[in-house]
Amino acid sequence: MIEDKNTERTQLSDLGEFGLIERLTEGFGIKNASTIVGVGDDAAVMDFGGKKMVVSTDLLIEGVHFDLTYVPLKHLGYKAVVVNVSDIYAMNAKATQVTVSVAVSNRFPVEALDELYAGIRLACERYEVDLVGGDTTSSTRGLIISVTAIGEANEEDLVYRSGAKPFDLVVLTGDIGGAYMGLQILEREKAVFQVNPNSQPDIEMYSYILERQLKPEARKDIPPLLKELGVKPTAMMDVSDGLSSEILHICKQSGVGCNLYEEKIPLDPEVISSCEEFDLDSTTIALSGGEDYELLFTIKQEDYDKIKGNPNFTVIGYITEKNNGANLITRDGQQIPIIARGWNALLNNKDN
Repeated sequence: MIEDKNTERTQLSDLGEFGLIERLTEGFGIKNASTIVGVGDDAAVMDFGGKKMVVSTDLLIEGVHFDLTYVPLKHLGYKAVVVNVSDIYAMNAKATQVTVSVAVSNRFPVEALDELYAGIRLACERYEVDLVGGDTTSSTRGLIISVTAIGEANEEDLVYRSGAKPFDLVVLTGDIGGAYMGLQILEREKAVFQVNPNSQPDIEMYSYILERQLKPEARKDIPPLLKELGVKPTAMMDVSDGLSSEILHICKQSGVGCNLYEEKIPLDPEVISSCEEFDLDSTTIALSGGEDYELLFTIKQEDYDKIKGNPNFTVIGYITEKNNGANLITRDGQQIPIIARGWNALLNNKDN
């Protein structure tokens, strides 16, 4: 992380734990009626009435999940919230609250955490969620962020991974592969910078895939859109670890197989061109890349006409009987078994 020596630095010890919490959470308002008590007490209090509460937690660790050489702290704060609320939308629920806990080493001044929380605040405003608590502590190994997202839904609206049935259609929102290719650009420019710190990267042509990596967006729009269209998915999850891993999760938990069609997988032109530049197969990147935070879901065949032609959705395959297995049908008609090659934090840890 590059720091301006002339920038004012406030030591964390100058504020203390509670002073720091008060400073970082200043300006976070309450937007949801279900939030009774937010930051400032021993615990948050939420009243969901007759609705079901949905909770998801994610951990982001410096050196494993992010590199502060090229990730701005404000973007990191924003992304930390997005990756968690995405899990709530993947349950066909509405995200309403988050808690944020951070562990920091003494190389971070208070102003650095101000930037981190500016991104968190922006995401809270964008996704209309309330920050209702968290914790701060010291770290001996850089920055660690833990976010818990809380949501609500009527019981009849909730969608799990386990409901897919044979002949259901497999649907994907948006396009995939961009976040992974954005990471390749950032890693390449980091390597160039380490050799020549005076070099200025020319990355304007990669704006879409860089944004997919640095400032992803969760598909908050999809649950209400599906309800408006009269479609309830039979199974759903978000594409955080790669399409191959996610479809296999659905198949395993639903006790089914699937056929996905290579030619149907949606790819942005910038993903295709950057794959060519790096001599990478775009289908492999789409299957294994991860961090796109699109939604992957299955629907009954009779619901096809309700989503047909909608630019948010692409039908990429269908569910089969379990004994068929999970397969990719290539452009030339070959059937290849799908293998999970997406992100695995325990395997991708640089210390392992």
